[in-house]
Amino acid sequence: MAKDLSKTNIQNLLHNGIVNIEFTKVDGSTRLMKCTLMENFITKYNNKTERKKQPNNDVISVWDIEKSDWRSFRYDSIIDVYK
Repeated sequence: MAKDLSKTNIQNLLHNGIVNIEFTKVDGSTRLMKCTLMENFITKYNNKTERKKQPNNDVISVWDIEKSDWRSFRYDSIIDVYK
């Protein structure tokens, strides 16, 4: 049975728990990141700079549990998703 790696399914998994996502980085190496979008894991901090970026629907920003910071990756770079 194939995993559902759709944007919607990945976002649902991230909003409901910690997920391990394996993806290809821009430099060509692979990374396995433990991440989430659950608010109780995300550290609150004041953003001192206001960055105005256009949203990119091909990229998702997630909270990296091990680095305690925001990271992002492209949906099309995802190799696998582990719960």
